Amino acid sequence: MSDVVVKKKPSSGAAAAGRRKPPRRTGLVAVAGAVVLCALITVSVANGEMPLPPLDAVKGLFGLGDSATVLVVQEFRAPRMVAAIVAGVGLAMGGALLQRLFRNPLASPDVMGVTGGASFGAVAMLAAGASQALIPLAALGGGLLAAVLLGVFAWRAGVSVTRLVLVGLAVQAGLSAAVTFMVVRFPTELAGSALQWTTGSVYGRTWTEVGAAGGALAVALVVAFTLHRRLAVLDLGEDSAGALGLNTHVARLQVLVVAIVLASLAAALTGPVAFVALAVPHLVRFLAGPPTAGTLALSGLAGAVLLLASDLVAQYLLPVSGLPVGVVTATLGAPWLLMLMIRQSSSVNRSVR
Repeated sequence: MSDVVVKKKPSSGAAAAGRRKPPRRTGLVAVAGAVVLCALITVSVANGEMPLPPLDAVKGLFGLGDSATVLVVQEFRAPRMVAAIVAGVGLAMGGALLQRLFRNPLASPDVMGVTGGASFGAVAMLAAGASQALIPLAALGGGLLAAVLLGVFAWRAGVSVTRLVLVGLAVQAGLSAAVTFMVVRFPTELAGSALQWTTGSVYGRTWTEVGAAGGALAVALVVAFTLHRRLAVLDLGEDSAGALGLNTHVARLQVLVVAIVLASLAAALTGPVAFVALAVPHLVRFLAGPPTAGTLALSGLAGAVLLLASDLVAQYLLPVSGLPVGVVTATLGAPWLLMLMIRQSSSVNRSVR
């Protein structure tokens, strides 16, 4: 009897250690990401047409130091920096939710048409001459419109994920064409303001825009973490989740709506920025392991780091000045998407054989 007890204790200890390892690894990656994000924030507020000492720039961010430094940092540089962080969080977490929900690495807001719909809604509101504070609401409506179009055209006796992605690409292309048409038809004074919705940019963001989108995004994040337990039950499979008393159709719809809201609010600030929502969840899974509430939060942190770093590259490291951040992320995202589609096609061919 004692031999049995001795054997069980190491086994349970090993199991506990295995359960503790992912959170520890997630924590280490999160600390590293936070350090990198702080460094990027310092670089962002210290550089510009009038370079500032990093310490003075950080003080100015918190309203300390001389008035000129505070004005430059808080009114001109900080809104752009915060917009990149907020949008990166929304895109990455929206992508993580969609990929986990559909169990497909190609499922992301920019591939499935959500960011194109959000851009369409924002540009339509801008064309109507509405207040900038209403742009996030219009972007949310556009994202939901894209989701409805996706469901109408992709739904035939159930949703195939491959069909969903292909229809999503078509919806994204159609809505992007509509945005381009509206921009071309705009009066000259509005065309410049709307141009970001064709490429993705954080240039010229204001505290009004950042505050409206950021506040709504914070509410969506709370809801996302509230739904995480249901998402974990959905991971068990349709039959097991139903046996545990979960209404799987309602739960999937709730997660889908939250993911669309997150991506749409991000697109309200930046326009259709590619690659972030697609690649960040893969990177987080590689670094931190299987999906948990911790890795979902880590996806948001990684998205903020990636988008802010891409914006700094667009501002200071490229030979052509004034390029929007969407150019950088699209350059990274095109080969990544091609690689994922090739891998996906290869896995389908192997399963058929």
